[in-house]
This record gives sequence, structure tokens and C-alpha cells, in this order.
Amino acid sequence: MGSPESQVIGDGPPPRAPVRRPAVLRGQAPVLAVIALGGAAGACARYGAALLWPTAPGAFPWTTLAVNALGCAVIGAFMVVITELLSPHRLVRPFFGTGVLGGFTTFSTYAVDIQRLADGGHAALALAYLAATLLAAMLSVWAAAALTRRLLT
Repeated sequence: MGSPESQVIGDGPPPRAPVRRPAVLRGQAPVLAVIALGGAAGACARYGAALLWPTAPGAFPWTTLAVNALGCAVIGAFMVVITELLSPHRLVRPFFGTGVLGGFTTFSTYAVDIQRLADGGHAALALAYLAATLLAAMLSVWAAAALTRRLLT
């Protein structure tokens, strides 16, 4: 390489060509952005629900159950509307379905609630909550989808 004095201007590695991102990544940027925005909005709504209706330690986590059941009901209605009634903009489903409703509903809090109940000596309550949430979520999405179909046809 030599000393700096011995280098001639222009020596060295050739300039790099600009990095070209694949078209797939450029096309997905708006999708990722709306999912992030929707997720932030949904998570804030869930956090607000937890602040308005806190769950005492060792108590049945009604707030998380209600949030998950409500979120599943909205998912059921939303999916019927956007797949059977409307042809929405391509970013509506990622924003609202994945982002807002994904941020609003919460599997992680559900799992932590079960663990806290079980670790706190409330194993029966933890099992009841586990089953009730699963049942409420499934019934909510099914009932909302069925009701939406009935109202729209």
C-alpha cells in the first residue's frame, strides 16, 4: 500500500455502486409501516383498557379476556366485510387486521396471566381462564362473522 505521500490520487478501491434493494423490500415498506402504526394504536388501546379496568393479583383477568374476545369479534366481522363485501385498498387489511387488532389482542398477556395465577397458587383459576379465553375467542370470531354475514346479505 505504501505511505500516504506515495499514494497517487485516484488509487485505491474503485467506488462502490449504490446498493440496490430488491423490489420486494421496496414494495413491502408501506405494508410494514401501516402494520407498525396500527400495532401501536392497538397496543395503546389495550393498555388503556388495562388502566381503566386493572386486574388485582390472584384475581380472574377479566380485562384480558374481554379484550381478546372483543378483538376476535371485530376480526370476524372485519374479515367478512373485506373478503365478501368490499375490495378495500391493499393496506387496509395489514393496518387494521394485522396492526390494530394484532396489537389490541394479546396472547402474551394471556400466557403471563395464566403463569401468574398458577405460580400464585390459583391453578384451578388459571385453567378456567385458559379454557374461558379459548372458548370466548373462538365463539366471538364465529358469532361476529355469522352475524355480519346475516346482516349484509
